[in-house]
Amino acid sequence: MLINIHFYIQNLPFIFEKNIILPFDFRTILYMMAKNKKNKQVDNLTEVESDLTNTEQFLESNQKLIGIIVGSIVVIAVGYLGLNKFYLEPRSTEAQEQMYVAQNYFEKDSFNLALNGDGSNLGFLDIIDDFGSTDAGNLSYYYAGVSYLNMGQFDNAIDYLKKFDSDDILLGPISVGARGDAQLELGKTAKALDLYTEAYKMNDNELTTPVYMLKAGQLLEESNKYAEAVKLYETVKTKFPETNEGRSIDKYIARAKAKMDS
Repeated sequence: MLINIHFYIQNLPFIFEKNIILPFDFRTILYMMAKNKKNKQVDNLTEVESDLTNTEQFLESNQKLIGIIVGSIVVIAVGYLGLNKFYLEPRSTEAQEQMYVAQNYFEKDSFNLALNGDGSNLGFLDIIDDFGSTDAGNLSYYYAGVSYLNMGQFDNAIDYLKKFDSDDILLGPISVGARGDAQLELGKTAKALDLYTEAYKMNDNELTTPVYMLKAGQLLEESNKYAEAVKLYETVKTKFPETNEGRSIDKYIARAKAKMDS
């Protein structure tokens, strides 16, 4: 028969008070277990008190150091908020205002004026120099790169486009694809193909993905990789049938397949 030890422990005071006889000297066992349990609780309490004492001693001994650290954190936080509020935000606003005229020149294909300004208003290169740390300064790298691309200065285009940083669903792929265009103009087909591939893989959208899939497919054709080109063309046809590229893709598929069979 199993002994319900928990029952005996719960009723330990009653057992000892009534002097109840337990089998196999179970009375002694219970007494020792209760004593050990009490000692363990005391030991645990002593350890907790010791830890608290050590913590208090550490805080007291290092009060000056802790004060310096906390003070430094507060100063840094307040400094950052002040820098952002009274310096970065006004500069960002000013940069946006300065960029307005340059953007207008860009949209009119007046790329030289867009880059260098007109004497009264800043161009993108000036905005990069004066406001490079702002969002407008970052965007100016994109505009400058595309301006140089349209002016036939392909190395400059690549340099400035590389410095543009964006996770925008459209500008991200377009900036990478523009670098591909520049590499292609320099005769670097393999690099151009890599950049077109990177551009169409950045995200799926109907405005940029089929454009760079088509460009990549054409370069694959030029490299005699017809099966890979057909695969890309068919993806455009399946996923983006309503785009300009999707509506005209059949002729590219037929051409690549004909080259495969020849």
